[in-house]
Amino acid sequence: MKGQLLSMALVCFGAALSQAPPASAQSPVPAGAKQDEARRQVLDTTEQWIAAENKHNAAALRQIIDDKFISTYAANKPRDKDAFIKGITDGPVDPTQSQSLTDQSIVIDGDTAVIVGTDTFHSATKPPVPPLRYTITYVKRQGHWRALGEHIVTIPGKP
Repeated sequence: MKGQLLSMALVCFGAALSQAPPASAQSPVPAGAKQDEARRQVLDTTEQWIAAENKHNAAALRQIIDDKFISTYAANKPRDKDAFIKGITDGPVDPTQSQSLTDQSIVIDGDTAVIVGTDTFHSATKPPVPPLRYTITYVKRQGHWRALGEHIVTIPGKP
């Protein structure tokens, strides 16, 4: 009886293996390639965000920033999407302003990404400001990475 049960189990196991798709069909894109593509998309989205800030492009910011967005700067009161965009786009555009993003680290976990880096402002018309350390959390919605939250602090002691 034991021999018959073992034989039946082996036959079932063999049948299951023969029906399973090959490993290459189960994962057509290696996990590392998906991670690399997600990282590239998050970096591109962050660069688009910076360009939209510098140009005061509220429409572009609305596309990048999620409706549930919240932003904090140091110990200031948190701002929602509308307040953040209003604050960024208020006043005239400084055509000499640019921003450099450096020291970036990204963690991707499914449809969530966190990027940490340094943002340095440059302007020929405004006094220098210390660099900022930022943390941005992105979520992937409808195929696009959207900024869900941002926290910024001034890096002390940096010119």
